[in-house]
Amino acid sequence: MASSIECITFDCAEPQRVAAFWAAALGYEKGGENGGWIWLRDPRGVGPLLGFDRVPEPKVVKNRMHLDLKPSDTMEAEVERLRGLGAREVRLVTNDPDEMHTVMQDPEGNEFCVVRP
Repeated sequence: MASSIECITFDCAEPQRVAAFWAAALGYEKGGENGGWIWLRDPRGVGPLLGFDRVPEPKVVKNRMHLDLKPSDTMEAEVERLRGLGAREVRLVTNDPDEMHTVMQDPEGNEFCVVRP
């Protein structure tokens, strides 16, 4: 029997700050908190739980795993919206005219991509 994903967890220095960013970015709501551990849930019950855990060490290198976000509007509009929430644009990647995405970082530098819908 195979495993299933219980939660996608972000290690971070400031769980409240990073959780607030991802809640606003994805339309998630706070599911709970236990000490320094915070989890968010998709109010539609569709997406996975997201967890935010305080760790003492800083982020040093590029993530080995990241989220790809598919906006309901244009990629450009979503990049601007996320910038307004505290994300930073890293670069635009163009594989061909139909395959573009923007690499971004959340407020603690965790990379994610915004794809062209």
